[in-house]
Formats: sequence, C-alpha cells, structure tokens
Amino acid sequence: MMHWVRAEASDFGGNPPLARSGHTAVNVGKSKVVVFGGFADRKFSNDIAVYDIENKLWYTPECTGVGSDGQVGPSARAFHVAIAIDCNMFIFGGRSGSKRVGDFWMLDTDIWQWSELTSFGDLPSPREFAAVSAIGNRKIVMYGGWDGKKWLSDVYIMDTMSLEWMELSITGSAPPPRCGHSATMVEKRLLIFGGRGGSGPIMGDLWALKGIIDEENETPGWTQLKLPGQTPSPRCGHTITSGGHYLLLFGGHGTGGWLSRYDVYHNDCIILDRVSVQWKRLATSNDPPAPRAYHSMTSIGSRYLLFGGFDGKTTFGDIWWLVPEDDPIAKRLQSAPNPPPEIKPVEMMDGLAESLPKEVQNEPSPVVELQKKLGIMLSSSTSQTNIVEEVNDEELIELSSKLAGEALSTPDHYMSIQILREYWKNASASSIQLQELGPLLRDYQRLIVNQLDYLISDMPSITTNLTRQHRFFHLKSASQLRMDDIPKLLDEYRQLKLSSYHQATAAEMVKNHTSIKWTCHPPEGTLKQSWCQFPPTGLCLSGKQQVEMQKSKSTLEAIEKKGAEQVKCQIDDQL
Repeated sequence: MMHWVRAEASDFGGNPPLARSGHTAVNVGKSKVVVFGGFADRKFSNDIAVYDIENKLWYTPECTGVGSDGQVGPSARAFHVAIAIDCNMFIFGGRSGSKRVGDFWMLDTDIWQWSELTSFGDLPSPREFAAVSAIGNRKIVMYGGWDGKKWLSDVYIMDTMSLEWMELSITGSAPPPRCGHSATMVEKRLLIFGGRGGSGPIMGDLWALKGIIDEENETPGWTQLKLPGQTPSPRCGHTITSGGHYLLLFGGHGTGGWLSRYDVYHNDCIILDRVSVQWKRLATSNDPPAPRAYHSMTSIGSRYLLFGGFDGKTTFGDIWWLVPEDDPIAKRLQSAPNPPPEIKPVEMMDGLAESLPKEVQNEPSPVVELQKKLGIMLSSSTSQTNIVEEVNDEELIELSSKLAGEALSTPDHYMSIQILREYWKNASASSIQLQELGPLLRDYQRLIVNQLDYLISDMPSITTNLTRQHRFFHLKSASQLRMDDIPKLLDEYRQLKLSSYHQATAAEMVKNHTSIKWTCHPPEGTLKQSWCQFPPTGLCLSGKQQVEMQKSKSTLEAIEKKGAEQVKCQIDDQL
C-alpha cells in the first residue's frame, strides 16, 4: 500500500520551484534532483532548481558557461528532454518561444557549468515532446517527437564519451510516429508507451526495441507488447518512473470519448511489474493529487516526488510525496487532511497552447465546437454534494417528457422520469445519445444518494462503502466519461433501486409504446436534425454532422460498427 501526501513547508529548506509544466526533473546520482525549464505565466523559462536530498534543501545554483549566443546556459524552453549520466545532465530540443529548437547542452552538476555541444556531429532535427532514456552509464537513446510539421519515429543513440549522435537503422514493423510518449530502458530493451500519433489519436500501445546494446550484437527491431492485467488507458504527457522491480505510470491526458480529444486528465497510478510482466493498479489509501499532464515524477529511495503539470485549465506548483505505509511521512495522514493544490490561473493556458502541434493550436474549444455543430448543449453534471431533486432537473424533465409524451394521457413528471429510467435500465451503450449523458450521470448519482439516505437509518455499517462501489459517483461532468465508460455506467445504473410500483408501471409503458420519437429542435442557424424512433439505435446525424462527429472522435459505437449509412434517421417533416 502506498500513500499520497502533499509536501509541507517543514519537508524542505530553501525555496521550491515555481509552478510550471513541460519542465524536466532528473535524478543526479542519489544526491540531488535537478529541475530545468518549463512553461509558466505565459513564458518559457530556463531556470534551475535543485533539491539536495541529504539536506532536504531546495536551492538555485550559480551557473557558468556561455553558448553560441553569448548567454549563460540554454535558452528558455519547455517540452524538451533531459537525462543524467553520472554527474552530467544533458538537455536537447524543446520549444523556445515560437520555434522548436535542436541545440544540445551538458550541465556539469559538480561545478555547475554549462557546455553547448551543438557543433558535435550530426544532431537530430529540432523537435519537442520527444522521449529519452539512459542506456547504462554511458549512452542516451531518444525516440520520436514533433518537429512542427510531422510526428517522428526516428531513434537516435548518443555516446556521452565521444558526444556523437547516431540514427539507428531499424527494419520490420515499427510503432506509429508519435509525440508526448514515454521511453524507459528495462534491462536490454527500450519500452515506448502511449503518446499522440500521426493521425491525431491518443495511443495506449506498448512497444519494445531491441538491438541498442552493443554487447548483445542483436539486429535492431521493434516488437509490440500486449501484456495482461489492468492496462492503462490511452494517454500522452504522462510519466513512467523506475522503482525497484516495477515501473510506475502516473497521470497524462487522453481521449474524452463523447466530447473531446483533450478533455480527460488522469491521476491514476499503474505499475508494470517486471517480475510477473503485467500491468497492475497501484493501491493507494487516500485521495491522489489533482489530475495532470506534463508534470515530473522522480524516485528518491522508496519515495516518489511529484511536481507541477497542468490539467488543461490550471498550472500546478504543488509538490507531493508518494510513500510506502511505513514511511514517517505517511504518519501525517492520521493527523491532518491534505490542503488544496497550488495552482496558477486559467489564463496561463492561452500561451501554453502555442507549444502544442499546429493542428491542436488551431482547434477551438472542442466542447463548444461540437455543441455548435450538433446543436446540442451538454451541461456539466451537478456535483454529488449538491444533487438537485429530480423534479428540479430541467434537462431530465425535458428529456423524460419527450420520451413519455405519447405514453401518458396527462403530464406526470414523476411517471415520465420513471419511464426514462426504465428505458435507461434496458438501453445498450450504442443507443445512448449525446444529449442523455448529463441527465443520465446526474440521475445515477441521485439514485445513489437516495439509496445512501435509506441505508443510513437501516444499515449504517455498510454506507461507508457504498460510493466506493460506484466508480462514476464522484464525476463532476459527463465530459469526463470515455466511450468505454458508458457500458459500465449503465451496468451500475441497472443495479440501483427504483420504486417497485413506478418501475413496474414504467416497464409496461415502455413495452407498449415503442414508436415514441426523440426530436431535437436545433438553435437558429444550425443544421436541423431529429432522432431515430424509440428505442434509438444510435446518434442520428446528417452527412455533414457525421463527418464532424467522427473528426471529434465522439462517434457512437453504432456508427463505428455499422457505418454511418445504417444509422441515418428520417428527417422530421415538420422541421
């Protein structure tokens, strides 16, 4: 069991680094962690913050050594790569201002002197969002990245003794080009996980590269690995940190499923066990840090140190420990809760967007764009701590009234809601429409709260475990749902208890009224649309809307499996 504990002022001396993302943090031996660069306050930085492990002290060293531009050290940048070999930290590439850079630097941390090594040999092309790992205590291997025009899949090896770069020639199958992935040496293999691919998707594949150790005399080649266990969801901007017999994956951002390609940020911990060779969820006893990507995670003995990152809206400056249960830091959990994270305002993201690939820069807000194109508004679900009564949930009332309008001779909101609930309990994931997700998630949370209220008086011993059994109870917005979450949400929804009388009555009405239509009247100026006959078989879109929906990676399972042609709806003649 591991424990998340937010670092306190008493944990360190000196001044910890300021909030940032896209920085690097590397272990130099067992004595220090060196943080370099990053993006914060709409600016790229080239400052250095050092954590002295033995003295538990943060400090900023006075560095010497000028480059070709006459300035001390590398230019300000973010999304570069950094690795330490012995006492030297090597820096390559990244984003500096409006351009990608391809300069190469070494920092001697014994005397804090920078040396520019750009003129040595044929360097890789300028890039950002690449990934790098150390091969033993002499060589460095780098894979992939984004050069401003295309995603890369090249592999370079650099010898820190000769300072020569060599592009590795590889035959056979290879991973798709990508950026924002991780690269980790395990024994004699380089493991690549995740990243954003050349066609735009966020990936969750794992590849191993052999033939990069001279002594092995192997022909370089890639192999895709499909390991058992709880595989991480597709993501980029995550970290993988080596610790003992396992690799620890934390954070990153991934596909939002129904609404957006970039709206889900993660804070889960998943380990790749090097002994059993499988993925496992890391058991933690308390609430983790806020979800984030482009942070740093370093190992210090049995501890892990998390710093910075951003979640699409805010940039973090908080520092967290992940420690085993017998660690003295873990004992603090018994006395005080963790304070909220230190964050920077949302306006910082305007500048950070400039560092992403051009396709991403030019995209408007994916949620707003999709709503405009479909003429559907999907509001955020109410927090579980403030769930409104069903008769006060306007979207739920509107949805249930449209569904039950032909089944009820007189308006009855309670019965309409029960009919909608009965439909949801029998619906397949592919039949759930975009406009239903918010009301469905809120009603799921509402029914859990109602059940909890009942259990408090009758069975208090099991109420503490109720919300733990429902994985979506704590979601604040339907946009946090991924496509593969919908079947799981419906499965849990079916287990929730309704009024037995209302449930039986609603079931009979649903059975006898299968011709009810869902109709969506779009706002002025948007494409008109209507929905398939009840029960629907999928999201009904015009040809143009289908294309836009597919571009946003929010196409429903019915469209994916049967093709858009088979789920076209009949246009309502009255529109």
